Amino acid sequence: MNRLIYLSVLHRRLKCEKRFFSMISFMLIAMLMMWLKTYVVYKTSFHIKIDNLTQEFILFINPLSFLLLIFGFSLFLKGRNRNRYIIAMSCIVTFVLLANMVFYRFYNDFLTIPVLFQTSNMGDLGSSIGTLLEPTDLLLAVDIVILIWLHMRQKAFQSDIPSTKNERAAYFLFVASVYFFNLGLSEAERPQLLTRSFDREMLVKNISLFNFHIYDGVLQSKQSAQRALADSNSLTEIENYVTANAKDANKNLFGAAKGRNVILVSLESTQSFVINEKVNGKEITPFLNDFIKESYNFSNVYHQTGQGKTSDSEFIVDNSLYPLGRGAVFFTNAGNQYMAAPEILKNNGYYSAVLHANNKSFWNRDLMYDSFGYDSFFDIESYDVNDNNSVGWGLKDKEFFEQSSELMKNLPQPFYSRLITLTNHFPFDLDEEDKLIEEYDSSSQTLNKYFPTVRYQDEALKRFIEKLKEDGLYDNSIIVLYGDHYGISENHNEAMGQFLGKEITPFEEVQLQKVPFVVHIPGITDKKPKTIDKVGGQIDIRPTLMNLLGIDTKNFIQFGNDLLSDDKLDFTVLRDGSFITDQIVYTDGLCYDKASGKPLKEAKQCETFADKAKQELSLSDEIIYGDLLRFYDQERLDNSSKRKEKQILDQAS
Repeated sequence: MNRLIYLSVLHRRLKCEKRFFSMISFMLIAMLMMWLKTYVVYKTSFHIKIDNLTQEFILFINPLSFLLLIFGFSLFLKGRNRNRYIIAMSCIVTFVLLANMVFYRFYNDFLTIPVLFQTSNMGDLGSSIGTLLEPTDLLLAVDIVILIWLHMRQKAFQSDIPSTKNERAAYFLFVASVYFFNLGLSEAERPQLLTRSFDREMLVKNISLFNFHIYDGVLQSKQSAQRALADSNSLTEIENYVTANAKDANKNLFGAAKGRNVILVSLESTQSFVINEKVNGKEITPFLNDFIKESYNFSNVYHQTGQGKTSDSEFIVDNSLYPLGRGAVFFTNAGNQYMAAPEILKNNGYYSAVLHANNKSFWNRDLMYDSFGYDSFFDIESYDVNDNNSVGWGLKDKEFFEQSSELMKNLPQPFYSRLITLTNHFPFDLDEEDKLIEEYDSSSQTLNKYFPTVRYQDEALKRFIEKLKEDGLYDNSIIVLYGDHYGISENHNEAMGQFLGKEITPFEEVQLQKVPFVVHIPGITDKKPKTIDKVGGQIDIRPTLMNLLGIDTKNFIQFGNDLLSDDKLDFTVLRDGSFITDQIVYTDGLCYDKASGKPLKEAKQCETFADKAKQELSLSDEIIYGDLLRFYDQERLDNSSKRKEKQILDQAS
């Protein structure tokens, strides 16, 4: 009797299990294929650093909880609708993978929600995106094709069996256990993981690309609320920090360029490694090599841009604040109140203008320039642009500089002008007649094409300086050149190693983030040029420039300092949390000796600066997300600045 009861119970259990697996078989196949596909993408498309087997195991299992969750919602459906939902989810998740793959190929980063707001950029990015797509990307659709075939042709996967409430509860309890197992293992490997929102690679490595996007959405909601909750008290800690860390500017050079026009040139995708280097026996930047010998050349300056690239560099230089770790400030916070360079200079009698032969809405510039206080924006409508004088992203640099000089002749003086070049932009296209040096020969087509466009930009710059002299703008101006961001990402490290003759380690990767920063003051720097090796970043450009113009900014909220000051701390922090001093470099969780480039056994030196790096990024983020500068007492600031300027002039006399 007992045996019959046991067999009856066993039969019912097996029948239920068979029924359940029949119901979820299509879902399991979809989930397993997507799991495998995600892991393959991790290993082939993203450069995720793995230090041990535990990290590899975490990377392997981390997509599972998300995939179980989204495919599990199909249990609330039945029949063909269940399968259609699963196929639709497979398509959506595949698109997320592909979008991140393409974005990563150039930016070496993962998509965030603020980046998705930059849809107005898509039209201009067309040629770049087309270059980044690869034929092998079609393989991402293989599992979707298989699912459609199973759905259409195999009746075994067209189950009409509905799931019960208990079955769904048990399933989602299992999903939760998988998620917390993954999270617990990740926290054990990397404590306080979810506090490191700036380290997207770390988050993807531990909680998965998909859960990272959910986490990013939570951050977006939280940060959107910061402005509403902010008040003037939020600014007190930041003011105290800025005041305590501000260093005295170089008093001997205060006002050295007072009253001069400012011609600020943003050199697209230009890194310092090209300076004084040759390709095929020819100099890459012959003009710039000579120009820096008649200028103040800052040889140890790093770009600090994030996902906003050129727009981030503009933001940093004009505001001496850090860009955001997610998205571009130009899109996310264009309506904020700022104390930008144009506004400061306007109070000192300057007219300000941006000259850029691109659509005015690209990077939301038309709105952001209003917030910065620019008087004019000469966009593509101000230039004669046609097929003959354009390449790649638009108007060639030679024609751009030629036409810009004509526009600048009519600006009220003194003026503060920013010129943004285009030709040296990925994918580095160039007409044959404009190639002054041959392409490099390496495994990277991107690096090969990069050198001719840099050389073209250099020649255009030479012609621009000559044109300024012809137009009578040269002698009474201060000319500032700076690289906006990297042009060659770490995806091309093998080719870069070939060019530089050394392995590109994480330490060397940081060193490659150096960009040119050159200040040329006719009649001054050509008589007494100098090379300044202070460690700094783009955040130090505004304080350095303002001091030369005779405008004291010590009482402004800014994180940079005058690079010409002996008191300037040899320190700068990059947007990803890496930082550099005169002795150490910290990146990817390791502390390197700057002299040898080798990891230090003792990381105490890095610990000293780690808190400072993290605090500066955090405080700057608070200013932007909370729109805190709207609470700043501008009248008090102006009065304080005038008093300080008078004190400095009195001391100098």
